[in-house]
Amino acid sequence: MDKEILEEMEEKMKKRFEGGKREMALVRTGRASPALVENIKVDSYGTLTPLNQLASISAPEPQLVVIQPWDKSIIADIEKAILRSELDLNPVVAGNVIRIPFPKLSEERRKELVKVIHKIAEECRVSIRSLRREAREELKSREKDGKISEDDSRRAQEKTQEVTDRYIEEVDRALAAKEKETLEI
Repeated sequence: MDKEILEEMEEKMKKRFEGGKREMALVRTGRASPALVENIKVDSYGTLTPLNQLASISAPEPQLVVIQPWDKSIIADIEKAILRSELDLNPVVAGNVIRIPFPKLSEERRKELVKVIHKIAEECRVSIRSLRREAREELKSREKDGKISEDDSRRAQEKTQEVTDRYIEEVDRALAAKEKETLEI
């Protein structure tokens, strides 16, 4: 029974970590990344569709994203969606592709982005610790109800700490990598 709690907690932690990692990837680092635009919603054929389902997106150069729609008739719709997005990007239509140049970031802007990344990482850590607390409360409840022994409860709680520490380390590694990437000129 305590294995169920641990497995569920670990699965939720994994999802929270992946979500935090995705959120960090969306922070612009001065380097072009397909992840920045792939979820922009495009009104195509009367339906809002994520851009990555309508086109191939690549970053052939550090300062450029290239979008190649599978259906050439929606190029104008994609351009409008990019202009409407909050990313403040200026797409350039060149035949059958859309090019999005990314200007270099100033040192001040890089430091602001590092603060944003740290905030995302801290929210992720807090979320992971919250899941640990929930799992521990459930274990204590089951111990109190006599469903598991005190020793099993203690071992399971130690395991929750080990899993929590592992995911916190993963968040810290992702943070360090993103911070390095952001400050790199």
